[in-house]
Amino acid sequence: MSIDQTDTIDLATIDKASGDLWLTISDHLSWEESEGDHLVLLQNKLNAYLRFIESGEVFKKVPDAKGRSVVINLVGKFPLSQKADSFFEKARAAIEGSGFRLQFSLMRPN
Repeated sequence: MSIDQTDTIDLATIDKASGDLWLTISDHLSWEESEGDHLVLLQNKLNAYLRFIESGEVFKKVPDAKGRSVVINLVGKFPLSQKADSFFEKARAAIEGSGFRLQFSLMRPN
């Protein structure tokens, strides 16, 4: 599962350290190729995650999610481009305004 499967939740886990529910987006795409298309995919994926949370479907799929803080965890193979970083900061503000968190991290090389 990955960012280009916009109607799929890639991974849902309970973070052992914080107890938060982490909903992870796996982004394997480079920002150098089709940056605009990549941004649209990311926006669609984030919207799908928000629908998953706000509709309550998250509690059906992950019963242990009840009462936990929700983190949307974007894991990228490549660093965010300047445009992607700008979009990410706006998305983070909107998502945090909805009561959830959005974070980005780079995949660790094997």
